[in-house]
Amino acid sequence: MATKITEQERYLSVRKEVDILIVGGGPSGLMAAEAAAEGGHKVLLIDNRSFLGGNMTIGLPVLGFLSQKQKQIIKGLPDRFIQRLRARNAASEHRPCPLHMGITLVEPEAVKTEALALMVESGVEIMLYTYFVDVVMEGMDLKGVIIETKAGRQVILAKTVIDCTGDADVAFRAGVPCEQGDEKGGVQPPTLMFCMAGVDTEKLRMSIAHEPRTYLTDFIPNAYFGQNNQFIVVGLRTLMEKGRADGFNLPTQRTIIITGLRQGEAWINMSAVAGVNGVDPDSLTYGEIKGREQIEDIQKYLIKYVPGFEKAYFTKMAPFLGIRETRRIVGAYVMTGKDILSCRRFEDVIAVASYPLDLHHPQGGGCTLEWCGDCYDIPFRSLVPLGVENLLVAGRCISTTHEAMSSTRVMATCMALGEAAGRAAGLAVRQNSYPRDIDVRQLQKELLDKGAFLGDHVEKRYSHANDNQLG
Repeated sequence: MATKITEQERYLSVRKEVDILIVGGGPSGLMAAEAAAEGGHKVLLIDNRSFLGGNMTIGLPVLGFLSQKQKQIIKGLPDRFIQRLRARNAASEHRPCPLHMGITLVEPEAVKTEALALMVESGVEIMLYTYFVDVVMEGMDLKGVIIETKAGRQVILAKTVIDCTGDADVAFRAGVPCEQGDEKGGVQPPTLMFCMAGVDTEKLRMSIAHEPRTYLTDFIPNAYFGQNNQFIVVGLRTLMEKGRADGFNLPTQRTIIITGLRQGEAWINMSAVAGVNGVDPDSLTYGEIKGREQIEDIQKYLIKYVPGFEKAYFTKMAPFLGIRETRRIVGAYVMTGKDILSCRRFEDVIAVASYPLDLHHPQGGGCTLEWCGDCYDIPFRSLVPLGVENLLVAGRCISTTHEAMSSTRVMATCMALGEAAGRAAGLAVRQNSYPRDIDVRQLQKELLDKGAFLGDHVEKRYSHANDNQLG
């Protein structure tokens, strides 16, 4: 049997021509599109699903809005989106958490609705059910992308493209050097989230608060649960040992429960399918199958051992696997774990983050966390890929090492990166320049003027500059 065939040469019609194209409508893509559209540009956002919101729609809390010193460090457009949800009682406030620094609970279905509404209000054109399949290149210049839909294969041309796929799909197809996993190629395993209702969350939290020896949690003091009626549980390792002794197949070492915004609802983050390659369809299919198999025993374990789950029942599954790690681009600067742990500052900072290095081990179900004690900067150069012009990258696939990505991958940080990329793309279009050639100080000033946070040192710099201008 032939292992290769030659596809017949064909001419593709140009479906659209836009100023800025965003590929991927997850947390970073939403913010990139809104930011780009604020400049009055013609902006198009495409996504292969029937909804927008990405990992914000699978039952996870949004992590990263607060620093390790409990200061809000993600502001601007990301915070405005959360406030939209809060106005619908579909998000919590940014809550301090001893383990995750800050958690923001969101209602997945409301995210889908508000994301679409936001794009329409912002004047962003949207194409759902649209698959990115290839790029249109002239030398090193990315001129557009090839898409596949029910209407066939077509082309979208754009002056600037922002890759918000999470997997560096556009960058990879354009020839940008990419890396994946650790030194052995191992990646953090994905999780298939699911939801249970009928959970007595009051019993759960008070059991943990009053019986710390029985219900020991990781890093989070038991007193925390006595003070918070919506929370995240990480730990209960002794209960899991009992479950395993009774024959339950539990793929992780920790119980992870996230209370929902609706009474009696809890999202469970406990499946882990080792060895899944998030950019291979066979591997992803295997992950979905194994994830669903794992959930059977996880449910039984929760009902039998965890207080408050005695009458709980399964209600829904996340619409897709929660992928922690796939490709990362090699950009003008590669962020390292040392940059994060040393709280490094960069002259071209475009976002501030504080989430710990959070490495879910490729094998074994364990997890390693390291904190820097404060905040670190993310430089604009890490959004600029090598070897290709007219392209920016935002989200978890920016230019980092495997270790650094374990911190930068969380959703609030990705949202901030998306806003920065969107505003940078707008500057490039207005100046008719490549994104790498924009004046980063001009980008920083725009971010600050629009409410983003870039660190006290940067705000002081621009405050002094304004004072001098007034003088």
